[in-house]
Amino acid sequence: MLLAFRQYLHQRRYGEPIIVVSGLPRSGTSMAMKMLDAGGIPLVTDEVRLPDEDNPRGYFELESVKGLGEQDDKSWLAEARGRAIKIISHLLRELPDHHAYRVMFMNRRIQEVIRSQNRMLTRRGEELSGDDQNVTSLFEQHLRLIQLWLRKQQNFSVLDLHYSEVVNDPLGGAAQIAGFLKTDLDQQRMASVVDPGLYRNRA
Repeated sequence: MLLAFRQYLHQRRYGEPIIVVSGLPRSGTSMAMKMLDAGGIPLVTDEVRLPDEDNPRGYFELESVKGLGEQDDKSWLAEARGRAIKIISHLLRELPDHHAYRVMFMNRRIQEVIRSQNRMLTRRGEELSGDDQNVTSLFEQHLRLIQLWLRKQQNFSVLDLHYSEVVNDPLGGAAQIAGFLKTDLDQQRMASVVDPGLYRNRA
């Protein structure tokens, strides 16, 4: 009874939550967005970034998100209430505190993330981010700090998902997501869009 009352007060204060899919780039965020779409959650995307060899199923991104750190007016985020939006972990601190957020945080082995990023950059003819060992250290430090920060925010709730576990057990991952969002989702359809063939950079 007390928990239900607290949840009621929380929703009165912050409104319907924004569903945020987050994590490092190349950590499975696009897969998570596709699962939400298949399950029946409306997405906030603009399809500016089209599918390519690195993400043949699509990126499910919104260009406005990239400028969160420089924007004075973030009122457009109100339109994302009750919907899902992809925001990389480096930008989570830029979210205004007058919304409620349910964050699905995608975790993946750092070595796999770096390998995937390097291959993507090489294909595009772009410079690599740096020495793998230094990048690993930076990523690990960032993840520790952002996870600690998230758990201190009253208007954030977090579900940690592991990319390899969802790929190996997509129905189990779909059940976790539905339970976290407290929403009746089409879990069979969510599981059906997980493609193990796209898990191409394994540690």
